[in-house]
Amino acid sequence: MDTVLDTRRRRTLDTKPAAPVLFAHFVLRSSNIDKMIDWYMAMLNMRVVQRTDYICFLTYDDEHHRLGIVNAAGLEPPGPKNSGLAHVAYTFADIGTLLATYARAKKLGIPPARCIHHGPTVSIYYRDPDGNGVELQVDRYPSKEATAAYFQTPEFKKNPIGVVFDPDTLVRAWEEGTPDEELMKMPDGPPAAPQSPPGSKSSS
Repeated sequence: MDTVLDTRRRRTLDTKPAAPVLFAHFVLRSSNIDKMIDWYMAMLNMRVVQRTDYICFLTYDDEHHRLGIVNAAGLEPPGPKNSGLAHVAYTFADIGTLLATYARAKKLGIPPARCIHHGPTVSIYYRDPDGNGVELQVDRYPSKEATAAYFQTPEFKKNPIGVVFDPDTLVRAWEEGTPDEELMKMPDGPPAAPQSPPGSKSSS
Protein backbone atom coordinates (compact mmCIF):
# COMPACT_ATOMS: atom_id res chain seq x y z
CA MET A 1 0.00 0.00 0.00
CA ASP A 2 1.39 3.39 -0.99
CA THR A 3 2.07 5.86 1.81
CA VAL A 4 0.76 9.39 1.29
CA LEU A 5 2.94 11.95 2.97
CA ASP A 6 1.21 14.89 4.59
CA THR A 7 3.34 17.90 3.60
CA ARG A 8 1.15 20.46 5.30
CA ARG A 9 2.65 22.70 7.99
CA ARG A 10 0.70 24.42 10.67
CA ARG A 11 0.47 28.18 10.21
CA THR A 12 -0.50 31.09 12.41
CA LEU A 13 -2.34 34.06 10.95
CA ASP A 14 -0.60 37.39 11.37
CA THR A 15 -3.35 39.63 12.76
CA LYS A 16 -1.43 42.91 12.54
CA PRO A 17 -3.05 45.54 10.26
CA ALA A 18 -2.08 45.00 6.64
CA ALA A 19 -2.26 47.40 3.71
CA PRO A 20 -4.18 46.26 0.65
CA VAL A 21 -2.21 45.64 -2.54
CA LEU A 22 -4.76 47.37 -4.78
CA PHE A 23 -7.75 49.71 -4.72
CA ALA A 24 -9.96 47.46 -6.82
CA HIS A 25 -13.28 49.18 -7.50
CA PHE A 26 -16.23 51.07 -6.12
CA VAL A 27 -19.95 50.65 -6.71
CA LEU A 28 -22.62 53.29 -7.27
CA ARG A 29 -26.40 52.96 -7.09
CA SER A 30 -28.29 54.89 -9.75
CA SER A 31 -31.72 55.43 -11.27
CA ASN A 32 -29.96 56.99 -14.25
CA ILE A 33 -27.84 54.05 -15.34
CA ASP A 34 -27.66 54.63 -19.11
CA LYS A 35 -26.39 58.20 -18.72
CA MET A 36 -24.02 57.08 -15.97
CA ILE A 37 -22.51 54.37 -18.20
CA ASP A 38 -22.13 56.79 -21.10
CA TRP A 39 -20.48 59.40 -18.84
CA TYR A 40 -17.84 57.08 -17.39
CA MET A 41 -17.09 55.64 -20.81
CA ALA A 42 -16.63 59.15 -22.22
CA MET A 43 -14.61 60.57 -19.33
CA LEU A 44 -12.37 57.65 -18.36
CA ASN A 45 -12.32 55.52 -21.52
CA MET A 46 -14.09 52.77 -19.60
CA ARG A 47 -15.62 49.79 -21.34
CA VAL A 48 -18.47 47.54 -20.28
CA VAL A 49 -17.31 44.15 -18.99
CA GLN A 50 -20.78 42.80 -18.27
CA ARG A 51 -24.23 44.30 -17.96
CA THR A 52 -27.43 42.78 -16.60
CA ASP A 53 -30.76 44.31 -15.67
CA TYR A 54 -29.43 44.69 -12.12
CA ILE A 55 -25.84 45.90 -12.51
CA CYS A 56 -23.22 47.02 -15.01
CA PHE A 57 -19.49 46.35 -14.53
CA LEU A 58 -16.94 48.61 -16.24
CA THR A 59 -13.15 48.79 -16.37
CA TYR A 60 -10.39 50.81 -18.05
CA ASP A 61 -7.44 48.42 -17.63
CA ASP A 62 -6.70 44.74 -17.01
CA GLU A 63 -8.59 44.69 -13.70
CA HIS A 64 -11.82 42.69 -14.06
CA HIS A 65 -13.83 45.75 -13.04
CA ARG A 66 -13.14 49.20 -11.65
CA LEU A 67 -16.72 50.43 -11.32
CA GLY A 68 -20.07 48.82 -10.72
CA ILE A 69 -23.34 50.67 -11.27
CA VAL A 70 -26.42 49.14 -9.68
CA ASN A 71 -29.66 49.86 -11.51
CA ALA A 72 -32.18 50.89 -8.83
CA ALA A 73 -35.40 52.78 -9.51
CA GLY A 74 -36.65 55.73 -7.49
CA LEU A 75 -33.38 56.91 -5.95
CA GLU A 76 -32.77 60.53 -5.02
CA PRO A 77 -29.46 62.23 -5.93
CA PRO A 78 -26.90 63.01 -3.21
CA GLY A 79 -27.92 65.99 -1.10
CA PRO A 80 -25.95 68.69 0.75
CA LYS A 81 -27.00 67.29 4.15
CA ASN A 82 -26.13 63.67 3.44
CA SER A 83 -23.00 62.06 4.80
CA GLY A 84 -20.95 59.93 2.47
CA LEU A 85 -18.43 60.12 -0.34
CA ALA A 86 -17.21 63.59 -1.35
CA HIS A 87 -15.42 62.46 -4.50
CA VAL A 88 -13.31 59.73 -6.06
CA ALA A 89 -10.04 60.60 -7.84
CA TYR A 90 -8.19 59.24 -10.86
CA THR A 91 -4.56 60.03 -11.73
CA PHE A 92 -3.44 60.52 -15.32
CA ALA A 93 0.05 59.90 -16.66
CA ASP A 94 0.93 63.53 -17.42
CA ILE A 95 -0.46 67.04 -17.68
CA GLY A 96 -1.00 66.71 -21.42
CA THR A 97 -3.33 63.74 -20.95
CA LEU A 98 -5.26 65.57 -18.24
CA LEU A 99 -5.69 68.66 -20.43
CA ALA A 100 -6.64 66.55 -23.44
CA THR A 101 -9.34 64.88 -21.35
CA TYR A 102 -10.61 68.31 -20.29
CA ALA A 103 -10.68 69.51 -23.90
CA ARG A 104 -12.50 66.38 -25.08
CA ALA A 105 -15.06 66.65 -22.26
CA LYS A 106 -15.62 70.31 -23.11
CA LYS A 107 -16.48 69.38 -26.71
CA LEU A 108 -18.94 66.81 -25.35
CA GLY A 109 -20.66 69.51 -23.28
CA ILE A 110 -19.27 68.25 -19.97
CA PRO A 111 -17.94 71.25 -18.02
CA PRO A 112 -15.72 70.92 -14.95
CA ALA A 113 -17.17 71.75 -11.56
CA ARG A 114 -13.92 73.48 -10.66
CA CYS A 115 -10.19 73.38 -11.34
CA ILE A 116 -7.78 73.43 -8.41
CA HIS A 117 -4.00 73.36 -8.22
CA HIS A 118 -3.65 71.66 -4.85
CA GLY A 119 0.13 71.97 -4.68
CA PRO A 120 0.91 68.25 -4.85
CA THR A 121 -1.57 67.72 -7.71
CA VAL A 122 -3.21 69.63 -10.53
CA SER A 123 -6.87 68.61 -10.39
CA ILE A 124 -10.01 69.07 -12.47
CA TYR A 125 -13.26 68.16 -10.74
CA TYR A 126 -16.46 66.98 -12.40
CA ARG A 127 -19.92 65.81 -11.40
CA ASP A 128 -21.26 62.66 -12.99
CA PRO A 129 -24.93 62.61 -14.09
CA ASP A 130 -26.03 61.68 -10.56
CA GLY A 131 -23.97 64.45 -8.96
CA ASN A 132 -21.14 62.30 -7.58
CA GLY A 133 -17.78 64.08 -7.43
CA VAL A 134 -15.02 62.81 -9.74
CA GLU A 135 -11.52 64.29 -9.58
CA LEU A 136 -9.14 63.90 -12.50
CA GLN A 137 -5.59 64.74 -11.48
CA VAL A 138 -1.92 64.58 -12.31
CA ASP A 139 0.89 64.54 -9.75
CA ARG A 140 2.93 67.73 -9.81
CA TYR A 141 6.24 66.07 -9.02
CA PRO A 142 8.01 63.26 -10.93
CA SER A 143 8.11 60.86 -7.97
CA LYS A 144 5.63 59.67 -5.37
CA GLU A 145 8.14 60.55 -2.67
CA ALA A 146 8.44 64.17 -3.79
CA THR A 147 4.67 64.53 -4.12
CA ALA A 148 4.12 63.06 -0.65
CA ALA A 149 6.81 65.34 0.81
CA TYR A 150 4.82 68.41 -0.25
CA PHE A 151 2.16 67.50 2.31
CA GLN A 152 4.69 68.26 5.07
CA THR A 153 5.66 71.72 3.77
CA PRO A 154 4.65 75.02 5.42
CA GLU A 155 2.98 76.02 2.13
CA PHE A 156 0.62 73.06 2.24
CA LYS A 157 -0.16 73.49 5.94
CA LYS A 158 -1.02 77.13 5.24
CA ASN A 159 -3.22 76.31 2.23
CA PRO A 160 -4.23 72.61 2.10
CA ILE A 161 -6.92 73.19 -0.53
CA GLY A 162 -5.00 75.05 -3.21
CA VAL A 163 -5.60 77.74 -5.82
CA VAL A 164 -8.13 77.95 -8.64
CA PHE A 165 -6.68 77.85 -12.17
CA ASP A 166 -8.03 78.39 -15.69
CA PRO A 167 -7.75 75.15 -17.70
CA ASP A 168 -8.07 76.94 -21.05
CA THR A 169 -4.98 78.98 -20.20
CA LEU A 170 -3.07 75.77 -19.52
CA VAL A 171 -4.34 74.20 -22.74
CA ARG A 172 -3.08 77.16 -24.77
CA ALA A 173 0.27 77.11 -22.98
CA TRP A 174 0.65 73.36 -23.56
CA GLU A 175 -0.16 73.76 -27.26
CA GLU A 176 2.43 76.55 -27.50
CA GLY A 177 5.08 74.17 -26.22
CA THR A 178 5.45 75.35 -22.62
CA PRO A 179 7.40 72.67 -20.71
CA ASP A 180 5.36 70.48 -18.38
CA GLU A 181 7.41 71.65 -15.39
CA GLU A 182 6.28 75.22 -16.06
CA LEU A 183 2.65 74.20 -16.52
CA MET A 184 2.71 72.38 -13.20
CA LYS A 185 3.89 75.37 -11.16
CA MET A 186 1.34 76.55 -8.62
CA PRO A 187 -0.21 79.87 -9.71
CA ASP A 188 -0.58 82.86 -7.43
CA GLY A 189 -3.99 83.44 -5.94
CA PRO A 190 -6.08 83.24 -2.79
CA PRO A 191 -6.90 79.86 -1.24
CA ALA A 192 -9.77 78.11 -2.98
CA ALA A 193 -13.02 77.57 -1.12
CA PRO A 194 -13.71 74.13 0.37
CA GLN A 195 -15.49 71.66 -1.85
CA SER A 196 -19.24 72.16 -1.90
CA PRO A 197 -21.34 69.08 -1.05
CA PRO A 198 -23.39 67.35 -3.75
CA GLY A 199 -26.73 69.01 -4.44
CA SER A 200 -25.74 72.41 -3.07
CA LYS A 201 -26.27 75.59 -5.06
CA SER A 202 -22.53 75.71 -5.75
CA SER A 203 -22.05 72.01 -6.40
CA SER A 204 -18.33 71.94 -7.07
